[in-house]
Amino acid sequence: MMHHVGHRGYDKVPGVPAKYTSRVFAQGARRFLDWPDWMRPEAWIYEHNVLHHFHTGEDRDPDLIERNTEGLRSSSLPMAARYGLLGLLAVTWRASYYAPNTLRAWRARLDEPTHARTREESRADLRALWTECYLPYAALHFAALPAVFLPLGPWAAFSAFSNSLMAEALTNLHTFCVVGPNHTGDDLYRFEDRPRSKGEYFVRQVIGSVNYATGGDLRDYAHLWRNYQIENPTCPDLPMSQYQRVQPRVQALCEKYGVPYVQQSVWQRVGKMLDIAVGRSSMQRIPRSEAVDALRAGAQPA
Repeated sequence: MMHHVGHRGYDKVPGVPAKYTSRVFAQGARRFLDWPDWMRPEAWIYEHNVLHHFHTGEDRDPDLIERNTEGLRSSSLPMAARYGLLGLLAVTWRASYYAPNTLRAWRARLDEPTHARTREESRADLRALWTECYLPYAALHFAALPAVFLPLGPWAAFSAFSNSLMAEALTNLHTFCVVGPNHTGDDLYRFEDRPRSKGEYFVRQVIGSVNYATGGDLRDYAHLWRNYQIENPTCPDLPMSQYQRVQPRVQALCEKYGVPYVQQSVWQRVGKMLDIAVGRSSMQRIPRSEAVDALRAGAQPA
């Protein structure tokens, strides 16, 4: 829900309650009512809407998996160990990756691009991570909620605590599988410079993104509507239900002009993402701003 409200998907819907608009949802104390996650809402919105969407596939994209896993890709670890580390990441990533990275981006948003964090700034970032992300979430999910069951006895409270831990792992695994592969695979592109025009920006969003199977409320809900990743950055302020209507039109437009439109099962995309992360394969690259030129010439960018 936060992904689509944060994209202002409901701000212009007539009659929508204010609590479902980006100005109110998860803001202030409503964070713990609307979106009690590891991440600070403002930090996630900035990292995702500003940095990720405006720099998709570029080096400034904070969620560029191929770059973020360079250490693992080039390591001397056996493949089994690399996959094992990714498995650990998959069940913890909202806390181990997303919370610290979104908060760091939020706190450094006014710095110069080349600004390196000082030791004091790094310590302040760590304190903020604990006070604004880790402690509030842990206190709610792993202390307050299990404490509700104490009147039923210690075993009931321990069972609630264990269920919270298992739900945390499953939620991480689910979101890792539907969010992580959106822009990763050996058939997708990353870029070394900025787009030269709005048209090239939209072409890059298409050839740097992938859709999963689409259509049907149950299927879309299971994918958290992240199965419309090609349409999401091109039409970011649409309500979730409208993606079912827009998707065939975007696909037809891409087919008309020869723009590659990748759509596969989420399980196939998870496999491609893992292959990138462990170094079995690499993403396609466009050296300079050649995406539009190549596509206009009827050739696939190489």
